Amino acid sequence: MGQQTSADRQQSSNKRTALVLLSIALVFFVGIIVRRWLFGG
Repeated sequence: MGQQTSADRQQSSNKRTALVLLSIALVFFVGIIVRRWLFGG
């Protein structure tokens, strides 16, 4: 059972890491679009 809880903890950690990376990518993407929209004409 110890391995299952460890695996669940790993999955939770992976999900949190994926969420962080996704939010960073989203902010970066939106920033580029806004910059092109403001300065690109």
